[in-house]
Amino acid sequence: MQDPKMQVYKDEQVVVIKDKYPKARHHWLVLPWESISSLKAVKKEHLALLKHMHSVGEKIVQDCPAFSTLQFRLGYHAIPSMSHVHLHVISQDFDSPFLKNKKHWNSFTTEYFLESQDVMEMVERNGKVTVKDGTNELLKLPLRCHVCRKELSTIPQLKEHLKMHLP
Repeated sequence: MQDPKMQVYKDEQVVVIKDKYPKARHHWLVLPWESISSLKAVKKEHLALLKHMHSVGEKIVQDCPAFSTLQFRLGYHAIPSMSHVHLHVISQDFDSPFLKNKKHWNSFTTEYFLESQDVMEMVERNGKVTVKDGTNELLKLPLRCHVCRKELSTIPQLKEHLKMHLP
């Protein structure tokens, strides 16, 4: 978070960094300066911050040279690996040497990945984020192309298949 070489944007509420192990050509993390341990710790008073994080993420996408050719998603892992709330801003090409296993793939292509918009609506409606029971099991699902839904057996097969969907 503090390494200036990794930072692409910062303001009084958030910092945006390049993901150290990007799972796509374009993968950033929007982190609040305020320490919020997980989505389960998010409360209604965090809604303005979540909205700010979302709008900063959208700005990062708009400023990306690949904006017009690639699709992007903004969202959170239901059960993150890092204990500090962070918004993923990720292109949907998934063209990366760091995408190495089924867990990586399924964390971005199943309901394990909670859309930023859905998270904000959940907090607005319920005052908190609810993660469904069994969410961790989603990481074990078969590898399935996020574009055409074709099931593939291995990550190398999936990566080869994804090339047909690239612009």
